[in-house]
Amino acid sequence: MKEQKPISHFIAGLIISAMLIVFSLGIYFLDMMQNRAMAWISYLILIGGLILFINLYGKAKNYELGFGGLFGYGFKSTAIIALSMGLFSLLFFLAFPEFKEQILEMTRNAMEEQGKATDKQIEDMVSMMDKNFLLFYIGFPILGYVFFGVIGSLIGAAVTRKNPVNPLNQ
Repeated sequence: MKEQKPISHFIAGLIISAMLIVFSLGIYFLDMMQNRAMAWISYLILIGGLILFINLYGKAKNYELGFGGLFGYGFKSTAIIALSMGLFSLLFFLAFPEFKEQILEMTRNAMEEQGKATDKQIEDMVSMMDKNFLLFYIGFPILGYVFFGVIGSLIGAAVTRKNPVNPLNQ
């Protein structure tokens, strides 16, 4: 079988990040941020992209890698994605400062609709989110990308065909 040049984890991470950025911008400009299902779709894009690139990587290596090699490729891609999306989130926040007010208002409305918190508790929560906005807006999504990236890497490494070469048999 002819060996193909594999796509590096860096390039795979950047391609998946670009897809996520386009999706995120689409959600924002189509004013669909209130739809919580859209956040889950972005994680499906992440997991699907990782599975695809891990399969392509395994194929390019003639399926001679084991689970660890394939998972490592996916995890390195996940690290690139998490860093890229963190940088994008920061730049997006700086480019669209009104986004912060929209998020805080959405949080306030969601808490009021639930009816489980008093007005004072709602105001305290919104105030805390305002003070720690970068942590909530950049930090937690990065953790989400890492978590779902690990899941995607595990799935991708598990479903990719493996025919590892034993170095003692060579």
